[in-house]
Amino acid sequence: MTKKKKQAKMTKPATPKSQMELQQFNRMKAVYHDKDGDAKARHSPWFRGPRPKRNPDNPKMVAHTAAANHVIDGWAPETPAIDGNTKITAFGSCFAANISKWLGKRNYRVSAEDPDAQDAYVVRIGEGMVNSFVIRQQFEWAWENRSFDEDLWHGYDKEVYGYDENVRLQTKALFDDTDVFILTFGLSEIWYDAQTDNVFWRTVPKEAFDPERHLFRVSTVEENRDNIAAIYQLIRKHRPDAKVIMTLSPIPLIATFRDTSCITANSVSKSVLRVAIDEVMREYKDDGHLFYWPSFELIMDVFRAPFKEDRRHIDPQILDFIMTQFEHTWCKPEDGDIPSLLEAWVRARVAAGFLPKRVLKFVDKRMSGRLRDITTKPIFEDVDEPDASRALLLALADEFDAQKAA
Repeated sequence: MTKKKKQAKMTKPATPKSQMELQQFNRMKAVYHDKDGDAKARHSPWFRGPRPKRNPDNPKMVAHTAAANHVIDGWAPETPAIDGNTKITAFGSCFAANISKWLGKRNYRVSAEDPDAQDAYVVRIGEGMVNSFVIRQQFEWAWENRSFDEDLWHGYDKEVYGYDENVRLQTKALFDDTDVFILTFGLSEIWYDAQTDNVFWRTVPKEAFDPERHLFRVSTVEENRDNIAAIYQLIRKHRPDAKVIMTLSPIPLIATFRDTSCITANSVSKSVLRVAIDEVMREYKDDGHLFYWPSFELIMDVFRAPFKEDRRHIDPQILDFIMTQFEHTWCKPEDGDIPSLLEAWVRARVAAGFLPKRVLKFVDKRMSGRLRDITTKPIFEDVDEPDASRALLLALADEFDAQKAA
């Protein structure tokens, strides 16, 4: 026998001699993964971890619990942390203004409704601070008394917002009293002063523009991560018990200063911020004070047509659902009265084109019988995921009947 044949014979695995040995042999070679409910474990040549989270298929995204199960999963607090006594400060991109407006209407304590905070820039122009640099500036100015040499801040009418000490102290008092900060980051494209590297709220007024001094660039993931981490560390330093909810605005760029299309520039702008936020979340999430609210994913990945015709502003029914979902996740109203998540979800699916428009009329008038009736009509056969959609409307009809009976 040659040396090679001898080695092959010595290393060849033993062949199982019985059915039991064969089963044991196969179990040793298999990698188990993907347990789904009560289903038996399947095996595959690829290891995917003990409990992988799968991307849901369309039928799983029809129930009113879909957003909580497949988008918010892993990001929600253990228990709702906002009640009637919680002081909330929200600013950044315009999505922060939507959150403030909703919570204020629902009688929560938001800074936008505080008569003693109306001079603070984070209230007066809180939806105009769209990048991480300027949000950081507000915290450093208020709490660390950082000064700036040039006019960086301008209002909606291009007026200069200076560094008035009374405004700074009012902002500091507002921050000192805040229990929950909701910070919404909007874009990573910035205009800055080449002499100081300081960043503007937006750009600069046309009459003040100096092409040698006022320059444009796309900020990096590292810069935004450092800004967001610095913001969080400042809050932990001055308000150690406060909770911080970070969000990424789904509102796209209205224009870009890059020499590429606005749509592709917006994709980069959002991606830079999303990665930066995630890196900070992974670093600090376990300390129990930092949270992420996936408003961006709820809009962009749950609804196929979330925007109005301008492709920038979100349909009111869809926006109401996002806010209703936020309240169900984060808030505990003192009277226990909270908007129906099921109703808000049905309205949003109508607005996004998943359900016939006439459904909205039946929902508005709380016509449970008509909701049941439409699920039997031929028109419903053309609805996305008809079986799951029927179950959704029948559940809402049951909810309406229960409300009438109460």
